[in-house]
Amino acid sequence: MKIGDLTELAFRNLREAMLRNSLTTLGVGVGVASLVAMLSLGVGLQQFASKRLATSGLFNAIFVYSQADMQEFRGPRRASSTPASPASRPLDESARRDLAHLPNVTEVYPQIRFMTEVRFADSPYPTSVAGVPDSARSDGAFDGMQGRFFSSSEAGEAILQSDFAKELSDKPATLIGKDLILRYAERQALDSADAAHGSSRAKGDSADSGFSVVPHERQLRIIGIVDTEPEGGFGGFGRSRVFIPLQVAQQLSATDVSDLRQLVNGSSSGRAYSSLTVRVKSPGDVENAEDAIKGMGFATFSLLDTTKNLRLFFTVIDLLLGIFGSLALAVATLGIVNTLVMAILERRREIGVFKALGADDRDVKQLFFAEAGVMGLVGGIGGVFLGWLIGRALTFGTNVYLSRQNLPAVDISAVPLWLAVGAIVFAVVVSLIAGLYPASRAARLNPVEALRYE
Repeated sequence: MKIGDLTELAFRNLREAMLRNSLTTLGVGVGVASLVAMLSLGVGLQQFASKRLATSGLFNAIFVYSQADMQEFRGPRRASSTPASPASRPLDESARRDLAHLPNVTEVYPQIRFMTEVRFADSPYPTSVAGVPDSARSDGAFDGMQGRFFSSSEAGEAILQSDFAKELSDKPATLIGKDLILRYAERQALDSADAAHGSSRAKGDSADSGFSVVPHERQLRIIGIVDTEPEGGFGGFGRSRVFIPLQVAQQLSATDVSDLRQLVNGSSSGRAYSSLTVRVKSPGDVENAEDAIKGMGFATFSLLDTTKNLRLFFTVIDLLLGIFGSLALAVATLGIVNTLVMAILERRREIGVFKALGADDRDVKQLFFAEAGVMGLVGGIGGVFLGWLIGRALTFGTNVYLSRQNLPAVDISAVPLWLAVGAIVFAVVVSLIAGLYPASRAARLNPVEALRYE
């Protein structure tokens, strides 16, 4: 039998019992809708988490430290048979330039964070200050902040963390546009004459390797207030409460922890950074860049392992949501079996005539398979649309709740093309499987007995 004739017969038979077949198709649609709605939530939440982390720059960032600093943190090294790591290098400006020339590296900037005192309204407030690179302008950490981002990389401006802003004023929003005074200890290199007399010189330094600490002040304009700590403590400007442009922070040349360590160890007075942040083009470049940095004698840290665990977590979530969503579709298959079995009882005489005219068992099976497939196809298409509507409704309800809590809107549901096509194909396959028994039963009917059936 030709495919066209088979399809025409299938649609004609489905139209004869319109109500029953429509209810069965609706059952398939509801099953597919539950499956699509469940999986769309998993996909949407995964895309939301990935987007937020990607915009924060954590996925394509490598945090670089000096091997010597890491060894001091870990404690004395014990005797070991493992191969020795490459010779440790100071994390200075030369190292920064070398790291910037690595393949696929887009940016290298230092961690600049120091303790200081802020004076506002003639009152002192001890706090910590961090330099923020201009590339953080597009990071998700500053989305929804009050005020604005820095006007330029050299602007004398400051962004306050919300908790610190509440310490300065009962109405933090009124701080925007006002000035504060930053008091800090500036590091100044000594000339040869001063160093020869040992003025504020690091112990064990040569005549040209000392530095002095001089108190300074800098007036800054408050331009914004951010609720969350940018990058949550990674990348050199988290865990601080006042944020200034990175270039301004470098110009201040404020003393920090690395300077104190340098003073105690009697090392060179050349400026060394406590850590550097290396950004690459994409998360896929992190592993190769990290290996290259380690080969240069530096210690590294990245969120590569965390991203793998995140993908595993969402894969398990999608699997569980898919299983629960498939239960409704499994119930719908019983409706297909019931509908087709009832069709056999009602159409026994028609099947007998069909066989008497020359149709064989295979043609009868194909006819019932076609009817089951049509119900699966129509139910699958309708179910995908219904599942998309459910996802949109859930997103709308969630955003209404978030708006009442003064939180930004999110998109928690997504139906990509692969999910829509996969759900329709899955519905058709399940429907064909449900039609196996009715089709086999119809094919086994004796045409003589079928013609005598009243």
